[in-house]
Amino acid sequence: MRDARRTSPRLKPGVKRAQILEVATEQFGRHGYEETKWADVAESVGIGSTALYHYFESKQHCLYEIIGKTVFEFREQFDRRVAEHDDWGEALVAVLRGGFNLTGWEILRLRVVTAEHTRLGVHSSLPREEAARASARANKRDLEFAWGTFLARGMEQGLVPERSPQLLTRAVIGLYNSVWVWYRPGGSLQLDDVARFYIERQLDILGCDPEDAARWLAAAA
Repeated sequence: MRDARRTSPRLKPGVKRAQILEVATEQFGRHGYEETKWADVAESVGIGSTALYHYFESKQHCLYEIIGKTVFEFREQFDRRVAEHDDWGEALVAVLRGGFNLTGWEILRLRVVTAEHTRLGVHSSLPREEAARASARANKRDLEFAWGTFLARGMEQGLVPERSPQLLTRAVIGLYNSVWVWYRPGGSLQLDDVARFYIERQLDILGCDPEDAARWLAAAA
């Protein structure tokens, strides 16, 4: 009997590539990057294992694409939310809250990024894989720079105590990323409750005045 996968309609390369990224994200997020077999990803999208290499040079190349795309989208969302608010504090809360407005698949994606982002520091000898790594790393730096610039504005307005914007950025993002190490949808904690708790802690880390923080949170409610 012929393999049904070989007789199915062919998808355009861009569509198939996007499908591979989606499936890989889910499997990396559910089972772990190391535990996920590249061949299982191929089977899930209905192609042979060797065909994957038409789209990605390696499993790690795919991982770098996932990280890069995730961080790039977060930067776009950051810029949009900041631009939507004239009040700095309200923009801050909008950015923090927006980070928890996630689907189940997006949570899996953040779990992958949090668990594997340190791989971005290791150079690759494969050209497309290295390009994806460098791009993802640049996206990460751009997001951190945008955060640092934004926090410096808050300091200029007297809304955040004068400290290193870079260290504050890493503290706020680091606390946020820690959620995806342990949080599981469908568990005993609801994401809304987690968001409220962590956003308050992020505001504490920034050293925001409690009255200002309460006002910003109320305006966003």
